[in-house]
Amino acid sequence: MNVSMTTKILILGAGKSATFLIQYLQKKAVENNWHILLADHDILLAKEKWNNQSCGEAIAVNIVDSFERASIIQKSTVVVSMLPAALHHLVAEDCLKFEKSLFTASYVDEAMAQLDTAVKNKGLLFLSEMGLDPGIDHMSAMQLIDKIKAFGGKITGFKSHCGGIIAPECDTNPWHYKISWNPRNIILAGKAGAIFLEEGQHKQQNYLQLFEHNKQITIPKLGALAYYPNRNSLSYINTYCLQGVKNFVRTTLRYPEFCKGWNVIVQLGLTNETIWENNAPTTIQEWFLKLCANSDFKNKYELYMQDPTIAQQINYLSFTNNDALPSFVNSNASLLQWRLEQKWALSPTDKDLVVMMHEIEYTFQGKQYLVQSAMTLKGIDGHYTAMAKTVGYPLAMGVCAYLNGEIKLTGIQIPTHPEIYIPLLEKLSQEDIVFTDITTEI
Repeated sequence: MNVSMTTKILILGAGKSATFLIQYLQKKAVENNWHILLADHDILLAKEKWNNQSCGEAIAVNIVDSFERASIIQKSTVVVSMLPAALHHLVAEDCLKFEKSLFTASYVDEAMAQLDTAVKNKGLLFLSEMGLDPGIDHMSAMQLIDKIKAFGGKITGFKSHCGGIIAPECDTNPWHYKISWNPRNIILAGKAGAIFLEEGQHKQQNYLQLFEHNKQITIPKLGALAYYPNRNSLSYINTYCLQGVKNFVRTTLRYPEFCKGWNVIVQLGLTNETIWENNAPTTIQEWFLKLCANSDFKNKYELYMQDPTIAQQINYLSFTNNDALPSFVNSNASLLQWRLEQKWALSPTDKDLVVMMHEIEYTFQGKQYLVQSAMTLKGIDGHYTAMAKTVGYPLAMGVCAYLNGEIKLTGIQIPTHPEIYIPLLEKLSQEDIVFTDITTEI
């Protein structure tokens, strides 16, 4: 793409994961004489993240207002959406209308995928899944897959694990977890269940099964982590060109105790999103007593609380105190999110930890091998997190690569093409986002 001094980058959203993206693009904007507009509904947050830099400005915008949204998109060269995934379709429709390329870290949903032909016809690029997971996982996996295929290896199994957890030295609660990204996504994780491939058979787990009896892997220099399968892994078999494999799964990593406790949360219905319609509780204690009035809930709860680890975790959340509920709490799920945002908050000095590992089995010259490719990255503090860095950097780098003409693809894309993953993995390695491979004969 040819760029000029009038190149304008629009960033929509200044939340937790946008910190490093904003700073990276600010630096590149100064180098290239680009202009950036950072737009968020919270002007104080936007101004804080913008930090009085000279290469643009921060503004308040109501993204669901079609006039406000259109007025800033049509004046931009490219658009970066850090908004909740449910809002991407609004932005995408305007980008298509005004012929602007779009970059997001979110999954390509059905509505976005259907725009592929129209986006190609206008010579635009809508590049999605450009964060950590999805994002860095795609790039690093495809580099490894293409490398194995290049020397004649036949891949028979693929597992990709990723998680954002707390660094061991900052692990100070019985859940062994603190929030480093969108808390609502934590509450809703796994609700769609999971579909994956195991020993050639399609396996399916519903929400109530997902956190029971989780398997574990060992991460070098860290130890054992538990994992649970993500959504529908099968759709990525074709994406990764791995037709014929016997095992294929994409998972989320957590400390083992987290999965044990979260299973109890799920089984007790505490992530239920049903809106309270009548006689809504006004305190946590009132809410909890109403739950216990149901004999089925009470029996399950008392049984779970016989486990000392579970009892410690549940007691830590203080469900029996008399804290008043804020007005926006209107369901079990929203109450749980509100409580966890208090109990699992990162302190200013806390460091989070991002962990990713690919496990690929392949055959070569009559022998079978396993390659484990791992990346760990620790955050700086509670503001400059590893999560924000690994979500923001690949997205920002993708925008720059496009503006500088390194990426010439059009249509709906994710970063599985060498034109994307080769230069971006090299750039990521310069920011200490590096994978270490260990290959063993099995």
